[in-house]
Amino acid sequence: MIHSMTGYGKSVVQLPTKKISIELKSLNSKNLDLNTRMPSIYREKELPLRKLIARELDRGKVDFSIYVETTAEDTSAKINTPVVKQYIEQLKAVVDGDEVELLKMAVRFPDALNTEREEIDETEWKTIEAEIKKAIESIKTYRLDEGKVLEADFRNRVASIASVLEEIIAMDPERIEGVRERLKKGVEELKEKYDENRFEQELVYYIEKFDITEEKVRLKNHLDYFLEALDSEDSNGKKLGFISQEMGREINTIGSKSNFAPMQQLVVKMKDELEKIKEQLLNVL
Repeated sequence: MIHSMTGYGKSVVQLPTKKISIELKSLNSKNLDLNTRMPSIYREKELPLRKLIARELDRGKVDFSIYVETTAEDTSAKINTPVVKQYIEQLKAVVDGDEVELLKMAVRFPDALNTEREEIDETEWKTIEAEIKKAIESIKTYRLDEGKVLEADFRNRVASIASVLEEIIAMDPERIEGVRERLKKGVEELKEKYDENRFEQELVYYIEKFDITEEKVRLKNHLDYFLEALDSEDSNGKKLGFISQEMGREINTIGSKSNFAPMQQLVVKMKDELEKIKEQLLNVL
């Protein structure tokens, strides 16, 4: 069973004074590329969070975000009243203005607000951590569902390549006979006498260079192995990618050896299906 690297997960929790939204997004990547965005108060928890996400998601370009929306009076910023009053008195000495306007100016000056550093409430964090795990499970489910779509596509394309391979196998005797006839006709056109036995020996040697029996067998084995890998418990996109490369080698060799236009047209069909497989494999975990 395969998993896609493309996924999305979200979880939201309402706390007494704030709403916490957790989001996870992932795209394909050769390795784990994790970006995190969270309020500074939670930064001390970033390292264990990274380890958790790396363990659960394994690979992909992952964006993890925590958004906080304050829903009640809960602020760490307090007006520094003595400082603000002092600013207003100084402003009065400079300009004769309305106190409300002077206050608007005063609160913009340095030290007009005292900001207290917030400390993490461990009970609150346990609730948030549980929601993070829910978001991770959500994105894993999404990846699994996407993987099922990819798997169905892979099976269809492998079946298509296997079907074309059967056409090539059925066509091969005709191709060999065509090679034999062309060679014989070419020799006869020379209007020279030749040793029939020697001609047959040379013909066998020549035809062996165009023999694709091994390639047909190996390609069939690679197709079967690809399907076995799809059925395995682990999602291993790198392994599937390696198998697809081996499939490509055999298809290319068949094409170069075929020397027969109808067979080369079938090879083009197989190449087209294989390229689509390789493109989709970039999304497999």
